[in-house]
Amino acid sequence: TVSPTSTTTYTVTGSNGGCSGTASVQVTVNPNPNFTATGETICSGLSGTISASGANSYNWDSPLGSGQSKTVNPTTSTTYNVTGTDNNGCTGTASARITVNSLPTVTASGQTICAGETGSVSSSGASTYTWDNGLGAGQSRTATPSETTTYTVTGTDGNGCTGTATTRIIVNPIPAVVLDPQH
Repeated sequence: TVSPTSTTTYTVTGSNGGCSGTASVQVTVNPNPNFTATGETICSGLSGTISASGANSYNWDSPLGSGQSKTVNPTTSTTYNVTGTDNNGCTGTASARITVNSLPTVTASGQTICAGETGSVSSSGASTYTWDNGLGAGQSRTATPSETTTYTVTGTDGNGCTGTATTRIIVNPIPAVVLDPQH
């Protein structure tokens, strides 16, 4: 039994009663496949794709099984291992990583105003902010609602991950003043 690291020719000499003969055999060593595996960065709660290339067949660690690419849903950053097999039956291994970024914790605050006044809402915890109800983009926005209104803000962090928060501008009615003509 031999274990050459490269293609090697072996020669054997045999003799029988003074006569000898030789024979040669070559053991061909095929290289293991040089293949790659890739992953991606995702936001928490989303799915990601891992894929491999450069071999003929692929088998991912359990429970993923065989296939060139897989969709995965990790809750934390995870490394996945894959074995690739080429046409010669030789195997190699590679790893793909899914990096999971947490979602930003977005907070929002509003205020109480009297009817007809302008109020403001503000947010924190992300890099950019987009408000609903026509308020547009920005960390702080102003509005003049005619009644108590709830506003939702979506905050996006530097990784492109988003979080949401809600707040209200509470509108108090202006008190009706009635004059009593008898007093």
